[in-house]
Amino acid sequence: MSAHPPAGPAIHPLVDQLFTRHGFAHVDADSLDAFAAAPGHALLVFTEDPIRFKETLDLVVIAPEVVRAFAGAFRAGALLPADARKAATRYGFARWPALVLLKDGQYVGAIDGLRNWEDYVEEMQRLLAAEPVRPPSIGIAVKTTGSAGQCH
Repeated sequence: MSAHPPAGPAIHPLVDQLFTRHGFAHVDADSLDAFAAAPGHALLVFTEDPIRFKETLDLVVIAPEVVRAFAGAFRAGALLPADARKAATRYGFARWPALVLLKDGQYVGAIDGLRNWEDYVEEMQRLLAAEPVRPPSIGIAVKTTGSAGQCH
């Protein structure tokens, strides 16, 4: 985990400001477990390609405001699109971009897609008071063969 992503593909300036101006940790697939495992709450910003998901640029402006509104409540990190896609299945959120809140390395909840400011505040208050839960799964239909309800 580093304060700034390594040189590579161009990062949109608003996304880059999460690291350079707002102090978010750069979290990648290799550092996610270490970042998540630290004690206390952690907020993760899952970014996507801002050309495909224009809402990403809105969320990278909103996320620092969430951090300011809840000053000291959690540490903040962000995943760039390639790493965010790799890690997203762990947390089962339905829409991009997303904020994920962890507590002591365990999933507490996600705020996916864009919301009104009041919704971010209310949901973050609820998540900070909540205990960790199992992340939702993506949902894969399971079919059984034979008679329903029978064990073999």
